[in-house]
Amino acid sequence: MSSSEHPTSETSNAVVGSSATEDAFTNPGPEEHSYRITDTEPEAAKRSERQVAILFSVSIIGTLLFIVSYFVFTPGATMASIRMSTLMLGLGTGIAFFAIGIAAVHWGKTLMPDRELSEDRHQLAGSDEDQAVALEIIRQGKEESGIARRSLIRNSMIAALALVPLPAILVFRDLGPLPGRVMHHTMWRKGVRLAKDSGGVPEHPALIRASDVTEGSVFHVIPEDLHKSDEPLDDKAKAAVLVMRLEPDQLHVSKGRENWNYNGIVAYSKICTHVGCPVALYEHRTHHLLCPCHQSTFDVTHECKVIFGPAKRPLPQLPITVDSEGYLVARSDFQAPVGPSFWEMNH
Repeated sequence: MSSSEHPTSETSNAVVGSSATEDAFTNPGPEEHSYRITDTEPEAAKRSERQVAILFSVSIIGTLLFIVSYFVFTPGATMASIRMSTLMLGLGTGIAFFAIGIAAVHWGKTLMPDRELSEDRHQLAGSDEDQAVALEIIRQGKEESGIARRSLIRNSMIAALALVPLPAILVFRDLGPLPGRVMHHTMWRKGVRLAKDSGGVPEHPALIRASDVTEGSVFHVIPEDLHKSDEPLDDKAKAAVLVMRLEPDQLHVSKGRENWNYNGIVAYSKICTHVGCPVALYEHRTHHLLCPCHQSTFDVTHECKVIFGPAKRPLPQLPITVDSEGYLVARSDFQAPVGPSFWEMNH
């Protein structure tokens, strides 16, 4: 067959292009708009407006529930009180935010314009003309949403949004004390006996004799009179101590700390100086204390100085001795603020 009998590739492309042009369809535009009942019946619109306002009011009730629960259901030393406090605070927060979300969705679906619009793309320039157009769009949005003329929705929304941040303020307050010298002082003082931490707040804690602390052992310790505190959990968090025994010649004692240990028995704060996690891992062979949160490592033989990890300063040491009955007692409070190094900045 001759070449004239076969169409060239250029001819084929032209045919395909022509066919595609002929088969192209016309843009039908947006579908016909279906009006909602709230668009055609003023009474239905009013009813929907009241429903939105009620939902915002429910949010206000949820916020008030959180605030009241915060003061009424104070978590105590029992798990039941902690669970009740958590339940009521979570219930109040959930109602407050959930009701606002439902109100916004219901408002948008029943009262705000739902007509589809199409706009041509244009360059994003900051000319005066464009700014005027933007302001006009905002004005139209205000008018179309009805926020200007629907005072019931507007006022209830403003009240709900004004109150809903209050629980966050109370929660942030519980993250810890404000900057100051609060972490410089604990329940430890001269003559306070060291007691084993059994996990609760016993009225008759098990005291610790120097003879009870053998090399390689580690004791989690609290003040003997912790149960007399008005806020035992908070005071325990600051006063928690680890006690262990080394050979006296293994300790590198700095000047002024010669009598802070008793025959190789040393006591250090249990609170990591990084972000306050409990230091609870003791390596007997290396005499290292490890924080499980971020792996800060402290050398007990060198007064718990930091040898690894993000912590910036040693664990504070509690000066100890023994009383006339052989029980371990504190010589004084910590000589440095316990906890994260943030508190060291507030001398």
